[in-house]
Amino acid sequence: MTDHVRMTSRALSGSSVGALRTFAYWIANGTVGLPALEGVDYWATMRAEPSLMEQVFAIFGNVLRVDEAGRVVNAKDAERRASAWLHQYMTGVLAEPPFEDWEVELHGPFGA
Repeated sequence: MTDHVRMTSRALSGSSVGALRTFAYWIANGTVGLPALEGVDYWATMRAEPSLMEQVFAIFGNVLRVDEAGRVVNAKDAERRASAWLHQYMTGVLAEPPFEDWEVELHGPFGA
């Protein structure tokens, strides 16, 4: 790691990590707890198709916003949009509003 990277890089805030951890727990536990997924048994499909989990977490991360202090300001919105994608994938019922390109974009690893 160069000195420049070391000096300018920052860890995710506790608020961001907490939002991510909570969402990951709900997804892994099969209990997202959002109305869009009630009665939708997605877990077996997600295990069989890892790219589904990749897309769900990409949407969650793309939608998640933080304020100047690094506090998450819209965790429920991020959860709802990621859950809407999962519901759409599992049922074929299109999400409303439709997903925008920036919401579903898959970013490369390590800032690529």
